[in-house]
Amino acid sequence: MPEGPELHLASQFVNEACRELVFGGCVEKSPVSRNPEVPFESSAYGISALARGKELRLTLSPLPGAQPPREPLALVFRFGMTGSFQLVPSDALPPHAHLRFYTAPPGPRLALCFVDIRRFGRWDLGGEWQPGRGPCVLLEYEQFRENVLRNLADKAFDRPICEALLDQRFFNGIGNYLRAEILYRLRIPPFEKARTVLEALQQRRPVRVPGGMRLHLSEPGADPEPEDQGQAAEPRPAGAVPLGAQGSGPAGGQRLRVGERGGGLCCLPSLAAVLQCTRHELPAGPAWPHHLVPGGSWTPGTQRGQVPQEEVPGSTAGS
Repeated sequence: MPEGPELHLASQFVNEACRELVFGGCVEKSPVSRNPEVPFESSAYGISALARGKELRLTLSPLPGAQPPREPLALVFRFGMTGSFQLVPSDALPPHAHLRFYTAPPGPRLALCFVDIRRFGRWDLGGEWQPGRGPCVLLEYEQFRENVLRNLADKAFDRPICEALLDQRFFNGIGNYLRAEILYRLRIPPFEKARTVLEALQQRRPVRVPGGMRLHLSEPGADPEPEDQGQAAEPRPAGAVPLGAQGSGPAGGQRLRVGERGGGLCCLPSLAAVLQCTRHELPAGPAWPHHLVPGGSWTPGTQRGQVPQEEVPGSTAGS
């Protein structure tokens, strides 16, 4: 299931792939999709994208002189279980391309497609982020951290940490595979009460977790301190997703750790990355569960085995 890092990379893909392209004509929706029609037509327009947690905003902006004159239109996408964007020749559309934006002549006609095999993905007109979702864990770190600390008394934190991490009011962008990797790599028992794990942030004290590592979660940029110096030799995940100047992200605000395998990027922020305590080496885990294949198509389970990704029932948790 695409989660925060995948949507962030999808927005980067759209921006890079469409930067020099001019789109034109109507937006085309597949007849089988239950999502709304997109009432937009322009002789020349550009496309840009911005991700926030588990949502991606696509903005269609008419160029100067385009006909008919009209205002930009924004759509907000939620990728469901299999959503992705692909840029392909217009005569070679992929299966399940449910929304299509075509380039204008001259030049070979291309199509930017929202592809969703299982059809759980959604788009809404208007460009408004879904109400009730908290700040983005990647690009709005300070607001995210403040939102968690301010609401630790909420009954959501009475639940096990493995359930609380899926609550999009507080952890917008975290889903099934990230919560599993987060808890495994930080050796946090998944059924520990969420408030017990997180209240150390509020009380400015280190959190002790199984395995002897102490995590200082009180200040942005704090490092875990190993009680056993041998832990310092453990390898850290390779690679990073550059966050640029868009937000105050982990490890100084610029980079998010991910794994690199077989020429693709596997998104793997740890809770350390999310809660600003990530610069210490973390234990190496099993095979990375997800790949982002270059070209913008996200494919699950391309390494050894595949972690089942399931939609979590509830309002916005896990979606």
